[in-house]
Amino acid sequence: MKIQFESELDYQQDAIAAVVDIFKGQEVCAGNFTVFSAEYIARHQNSLALNEIGYANKLELTPGQLLANVQAIQQRNHLKISTAETVDRKNYDFSIEMETGTGKTYVYLRSIMEMNLRYGFTKFIIVVPSIPIKEGVYKSLQITENHFKSLYNNIPYSYFVYNSSQLSEIRNFATNPRLQIMVINIDSFRKSFEDERDESKNVNIIHRYNDKLGYKPLSLIQETKPIVIIDEPQTTLSTALAHEAVERLNPLIMLRYSATHRTAPNLLYKLNAIDAYQKQLVKQIEVASTTVQDAATTAAYIKLLSVSNKKGITAKVEIDILENGKYRRLAKEIKKPQDLMLLTNRQEYEGYQVQDIHTAPGNEYIEFNNGTILRLGETIGSVDDRLIKRMMIAKTIEEHLNKELKLNPMGIKVLSLFFIDAVKHYRIYDEDGNRQNGDYATMFEEEYKRIIKKPKYKTLFEHISDIDSEVASIHNGYFSIDKKPKAGNPKEKYEYFKDTKGNVASDEDTYNLIMKKKEELLSFDSKLRFLFSHSALKEGWDNPNVFQICTLKDAGSSEIKRRQEVGRGLRLAVNQNGERVKGFDVNTLTVMASESYEDFVENLQKEMETETGIKFGVLQTHSFNSINVSFNGDEPIYLGQKESEALFDYLLLKQYINSSGKVNDKLRKDLWNNCVELPEDLPEHVKAQAMEILKEIPLVLNSHQAKPQ
Repeated sequence: MKIQFESELDYQQDAIAAVVDIFKGQEVCAGNFTVFSAEYIARHQNSLALNEIGYANKLELTPGQLLANVQAIQQRNHLKISTAETVDRKNYDFSIEMETGTGKTYVYLRSIMEMNLRYGFTKFIIVVPSIPIKEGVYKSLQITENHFKSLYNNIPYSYFVYNSSQLSEIRNFATNPRLQIMVINIDSFRKSFEDERDESKNVNIIHRYNDKLGYKPLSLIQETKPIVIIDEPQTTLSTALAHEAVERLNPLIMLRYSATHRTAPNLLYKLNAIDAYQKQLVKQIEVASTTVQDAATTAAYIKLLSVSNKKGITAKVEIDILENGKYRRLAKEIKKPQDLMLLTNRQEYEGYQVQDIHTAPGNEYIEFNNGTILRLGETIGSVDDRLIKRMMIAKTIEEHLNKELKLNPMGIKVLSLFFIDAVKHYRIYDEDGNRQNGDYATMFEEEYKRIIKKPKYKTLFEHISDIDSEVASIHNGYFSIDKKPKAGNPKEKYEYFKDTKGNVASDEDTYNLIMKKKEELLSFDSKLRFLFSHSALKEGWDNPNVFQICTLKDAGSSEIKRRQEVGRGLRLAVNQNGERVKGFDVNTLTVMASESYEDFVENLQKEMETETGIKFGVLQTHSFNSINVSFNGDEPIYLGQKESEALFDYLLLKQYINSSGKVNDKLRKDLWNNCVELPEDLPEHVKAQAMEILKEIPLVLNSHQAKPQ
C-alpha cells in the first residue's frame, strides 16, 4: 500500500508560491567553480589536470527586486511587511509557519522542485535537529519520488543523508549539474571556528581537509551556495553556535519551516492551529480522562518526594486532594504538625498528622502520628497508580475497538500509540535473554482479552481461533536495541531493548525501522495495531491512522510536552488505497489523560497559546460582527457590533460561555448533539452562520463524556 498525495491543495499551493515567488523575475541560471581548493593545488600542482567543474546556485536579482517580491508575498498573505533592514543580502532569512499535520515536509520538498524548474537552482540542504526527524525527512523523499517525477516530467534528481564515512556523496553533490538534495543533522557540523583550528579537539569530519575531495567537505559545500531549509528551527537553531554553523554553509537563502517558531524572521506564509482546524486539515481532539476518582480510591495515597532543612524543616509529598468535588494528585510542601486530612479534605487521611521530618542524608523520612514511617521515594497506596495505568490502557483499547467497528468497513486501519518512560515497564529479560512482558504489556494483554469478550465486539473477532497468539501479535515496542552476553554463555549475546533519549547511534536503526514500516502499519495485512514507544519518539514520526494516544508514566516523572504528544496523531487518516479521508466524523484523535492530566485541556491550550500567540475556546463580543445579514445592492450588510454583543450576552445567559467568553462544556455537548439554542428571532441564515462560528471555537473537548456515545 502506498500513500497517495494530493497535488492541488490550495493551502499547500499558497505555501509553495510564497517561497518560489521570492525569486520572481529571475532567469534560469547556474554558477560554476573549479573543484579543487588552494590547499589541494599546492599539494598536487605537478600532477593535476584542473578541469573538474562544480555547480552552484546563482542569484541575479538585486536586493531591491528581491525585497519587492517579498513584500508582495506578505501583502497577499496579510502578514507583517519586511523592510530593507530585515531582508539583508548578507543573510536572506525567511520563515514559513504550518501547523503540525498539514504537510510541511511535502510543501518544502515540492518547493525545491518548483525552484529548480523555474530558476535552475540545483543545490539544496535540509538541516534537521534530530535523528527521528532526519529519518522522517528521508522517508518523505522516498515516498514522494514517483509523485514528484509524475508532476515534473520525470525530473532527474538525487538525495542522500549526510554520512561522514561516505564523503564521495559530497563531491557528487558539488559536481553533478542536476538537482541535488542533502539531509544533514545539525550535530554533524555544529562546531565553532575555533575548534577547527585546535587539533586537540574532536572536530567533526565535515570540518577536516580530505585529500580525495581536494577540500574540507564543508568548504566544498560552501562553494555550491546552497539553498538551506531549516526543519524545526526552534530546535535546530536553539543556540548561537548552531546558528553560526548554518550560516557557515554559505546559503544563498535560508528557509525556516515550523509550526512553532520562536522567532520568525520575514514571515512569508502562516497556517496556524486554528486555520488548520477550521479547514479540517487535521484531526479534532477529544480527551478521555481517567482520574483518581474514577479509580474509586478508598485509601490514602502518599509519596515522599523530598525533604529539606534550608528554610526550616519541610517535606514535599504527593497526595490526592479533593477540590470542588474532584480528586487531583498534587505535590505539596508540608511541615510539622501538618494534618493531611485537613490539607486534602479527605477522611481517608485521618491519622496522617506530621510528627517528625528527618533530613539526614541517607536517612530521610517522615513520621506520622499514627506510627507510619515513610522513607524518601517510598509510597503508601501505590496500588492506585497501577490501577489508573490499567484503566488508561483499558480505555485506550475500548476507544480503539469502537473506532475499528466504525472505520474498518471504510477501509481505514486504526492504530493506537502508547508513550512510556522506561523500557522495563514494557519488556523485561531473563538471564538467557528470553523476552518477557513488563507490567504495561501484561496489563494490555489481560485487558484486551477481557474487553473483546463484550458482545459489541463479536464481529471483530469471530474469525480468530487462537486469541493468545492474536493478542501477542497486535502490539509491539519501538525502542533502541543493544546486545548483552548471556549469563550462562558470555560469548553468546542476545538483543534487548534499552532506554535512550533518541540522539545516539543505536537509535538510527529504530527510527529507520519504524519509518520503513510506515505504509505497512497502515495495511490490514499487518496485525500490529498497538505501538509502545519511548518518549524519544515524540517528534519526527507520525502516522495518519493513529487515533488514540495514551501516555503511561510514573507519577512525578518528567512530562513530555502535550503538544508534541498530540502532534503524533494529528494527520488525516488514509484508507487502504492510500487516499486521505476527510471530515471530523472520521478524524477524531482521542487522548487518554491520567490524573496528572486533570487539567489537560487547559494546559494544552496554554502551551499552544504560548507557542503560537492564539487563543482557543474563547468567544469575543465582536465574534459575530461579520455575519452577513443581507445585501444593499451588491454591498453586504453585517450583523454589527451591537447585535454581536447581544448574541454574546444570550450565550452567557444560556451558560454556554462564561463572562470572559470561555466556552463551557454545555456548549461543547450541545454542539456534538446538534442542539445548540440560539435566539428565536434570528433569521435561519444568520443562525447558520453563527453556528459555523461556534463550531470553530472549541478546538479540544474538556471531557470525553461530552461526546455522544
